[in-house]
Amino acid sequence: MSFLRLRTVCAIAVLSIYAGSAAAAVDLNEPIRFERDLKVGKLANGLTYYIKRNARPEKQLEMQLVLKAGSIVEDDDQQGLAHFVEHMGFKGSANFKKHELISYMQSIGVRWGADVNAHTSYDETVYQLTVPTSKQEYVDKGFLVLSDWAQGMSFDPDAIDAERGVILEEIRLRNSAAFRMNRSLSTNWFFGLGESRYAKRNPGGKEDIIKNAPPEALRRFYKDWYRPDLMAVVVVGDIDPAAAEKMIETHFGAMPMPANPRPSIIVKTQAQRSTDAKIATDEEATTSSLNIRYPLAERPLRRTLADYRAHQVRNLFNLMLSRRLQQLTQLPEPPFLRAQIGYDAMGKGYQAYKVEAVLGKGGAAPAIAALTQESARAREFGFSQGELDAARKSMLRSVELEYAERDKINSAAFVNAYAAGFLNGEVQPGLEDEYRFARELLPEIGLADVQQYARTTLPANAPRMLTFKGKDKPDAPAPGKRELLSALAAADGAAVTAREEKVFAGSLLASAPQGGTIVAETEDAAVGITRLTLSNGIKVILKKTDFRNEQVIMRAARFGGATLYKPEDDINGRLSSSIVSTMGWGAHSPAALQQMLAGKSVGLGVSMTDYTEHVTGGAAPADLETLLQGVYLRFTSVRRDEDLFKSFINKQLEGTRDAMARPEMVMADTIRTTLYANHPRVAAMPSQEALRKVTLDHSIDLYKERFASARDMTFIFVGNFDPVTLKPLLATYLGSLPTDEIPVGFKDLGIRPVTGIVKKEVRRGTHDQSVISLNFTGPATYSNAERMRLRALVDIAKLRLTALLREKSLVYTVGLTGNLSHVPYGHYQVTATLPTSPNKVDPLLAAVFADIEALKTKGPDPSDLSKVQQAALQSIGRSLKDNAAWAATLEGAVLTGTDPAERLADDKRISELTVDDIKAAAQQYFNTQNYVQVVMNPEK
Repeated sequence: MSFLRLRTVCAIAVLSIYAGSAAAAVDLNEPIRFERDLKVGKLANGLTYYIKRNARPEKQLEMQLVLKAGSIVEDDDQQGLAHFVEHMGFKGSANFKKHELISYMQSIGVRWGADVNAHTSYDETVYQLTVPTSKQEYVDKGFLVLSDWAQGMSFDPDAIDAERGVILEEIRLRNSAAFRMNRSLSTNWFFGLGESRYAKRNPGGKEDIIKNAPPEALRRFYKDWYRPDLMAVVVVGDIDPAAAEKMIETHFGAMPMPANPRPSIIVKTQAQRSTDAKIATDEEATTSSLNIRYPLAERPLRRTLADYRAHQVRNLFNLMLSRRLQQLTQLPEPPFLRAQIGYDAMGKGYQAYKVEAVLGKGGAAPAIAALTQESARAREFGFSQGELDAARKSMLRSVELEYAERDKINSAAFVNAYAAGFLNGEVQPGLEDEYRFARELLPEIGLADVQQYARTTLPANAPRMLTFKGKDKPDAPAPGKRELLSALAAADGAAVTAREEKVFAGSLLASAPQGGTIVAETEDAAVGITRLTLSNGIKVILKKTDFRNEQVIMRAARFGGATLYKPEDDINGRLSSSIVSTMGWGAHSPAALQQMLAGKSVGLGVSMTDYTEHVTGGAAPADLETLLQGVYLRFTSVRRDEDLFKSFINKQLEGTRDAMARPEMVMADTIRTTLYANHPRVAAMPSQEALRKVTLDHSIDLYKERFASARDMTFIFVGNFDPVTLKPLLATYLGSLPTDEIPVGFKDLGIRPVTGIVKKEVRRGTHDQSVISLNFTGPATYSNAERMRLRALVDIAKLRLTALLREKSLVYTVGLTGNLSHVPYGHYQVTATLPTSPNKVDPLLAAVFADIEALKTKGPDPSDLSKVQQAALQSIGRSLKDNAAWAATLEGAVLTGTDPAERLADDKRISELTVDDIKAAAQQYFNTQNYVQVVMNPEK
């Protein structure tokens, strides 16, 4: 099982590579074997299965039906039907009539979309299901559902016709600028595969086929490709493996294998002969990107330790080159805004290495030069020992942390890994073996190994494909093919030199500050927390848990926020924490921090909202002192760096330059200005003019206004810490924070939504897309009980609207959210977001308001209330065993002035809600005499 993932938080440091790790000879021919407690088998008919017992989360089972067939095997008259068949898995089968499957799953707390879903791609179709194991009936039904997906779909003609519109709405919803550009480049996207079948088998298919395909065409696809030799059943969770194996045999053992199965379609690669360039633009594109893709190669499979070692060499190379490219983005005039490297899967069994960047104001030429020359520098000179050491520490620490959490990993991570292994033909070794492999192999990988990888992967003068995607504006014209190729030729011809390595100090602080003391300590047994008061007035809440072995979440909050700034400082003030963060911690630059923190799992951020100020972060238990040192630096010093400031502002300018070309940005701006009557202090995307007025020194001053003092801050720590060890650290680093007098508490600027019924239409975009936004607002009194009542109302309304509007083919998805707040006054907001086709706007609005009125007059169906209650109870149960959820709960209690113990009664509150409660809530929160309606329609 491949859990080796590179962490993007501040990387890592003090892990020592023990001398004996590479001392013994490693047999690189040793085969990689499945993890010991994973049962892998195959039925007589060819169906593969994976079973693992895992207790996280408790009483829950993750199940997947994985099929090695997708759009690539469609016949000419079936384009789009692989995806269509997937949809029909939820529209009637041997044991579930049209609506029964989703209705039953919701009745046991299974959430549509989150717990039961499916996806179709070129080479795969995957169905996923999460069921509770609290009753054997639920488990039995889960296996029955998988069996029906595999061999029992009904394909009722009426159900097929009803689903056509839903699928077309899904495709229309994805019709973004990026989607259109990618589709126009589809042949290029699979560059090297010649006139690729992949270019002709987009999973979305053809609209006319989706509209008109006869049921027989869907049944033919199902008969040809839904067969046991292409299937795997993956079961992970709180279940006896022997019982699960027996159920798989019962449900799938009799599934027949066709006598003459159709052969799978394998697309063969063709050699790339010359460098080429392709350009795709879109009028709604707001950014541009440049991709340099190297020739296709067969995707290597990890089957021996030699394969595993090669994979680690690749990871080391990617990490080191990524860090170099990241440092280029910190220049005052960066060659690109951000970059990424790595392999793209290019059809089944193939991959291509790519270096890609989001372009800045300089356009394509400087990005091509930088990407090409950094690739050449790695190829010709390799990396420094310091870079390799830091990258190796990061990867070793990542494996160490995953290994330490091996008994706390959620089943979903395992089931996804096994499904991927089945599709790719790889063995999943498990964390114990991954840990051993990494400690044996990583220490002996040297600079020569990584440089050889660079030479092989990024060969000099290799034929490449350049792809430009983005905008074509008068002030930022798209390059032509000749321009791109000329820039690449110039970059290829430029000489490069070895990179100069900078060595930075080894610790964040030269010495620990003169700390304070803990002056008060109380216990709250009901919630399991300890409250501390430090000598400087700072308050601390500690909640020790065993939910994760290597995780401690930190949050700190107080009232304040951007509304305390003067009107003329609004934009500068809102950006101040981001500006200061981008320049590093204390005296240390981001580049220095990357090196100094190599070996530690630490993350830290400072932010503000309109009315609150926050410090957020987390660390492994062993790295808590480093986290607290970072907090100390964020409150006591600011690093001034003109170059990094210019880089930040230039990125902001470029990122917002053409933002209003995107219809969704125009929609968001229209909602904001309409809902709040264009109030000048409502947060909005800053204008180019406002960004150019932001200055470095004033940004630092504004940051210090709020974060040079920790007065009135409450720090919260939740996770697996040792209180005896942590408390002295809190006294040292938090107890020494300045708590000078500053204004605390929020300022009510009188920002209020408009009243009455306000409707507005905005026309933007040229494609067949409309979006409806409905915002219901009004005064309300905050309490935990009322919060739960609003939550239940929103969930019920979303459940009803999703079923109703999809049945009418008016939408693919329904967005519905609700919020109850006491800041700056007691109020609520319920927002519906409904993407649809322009010709469906009026019937959709009519259907929505009719259902709202029915909910207000009749209340919900008791079965719908029960479904929402069951899902909420499971969600509440999960949150009570989650560190981040507890940290958010404790922070919320601090800001609302409520007892956190009240949250322990959320299950009781949700269970006691009645139909009349929801009916009354609908009457209050869906006030159809007080809402804002904004509809965006296309211009043409």
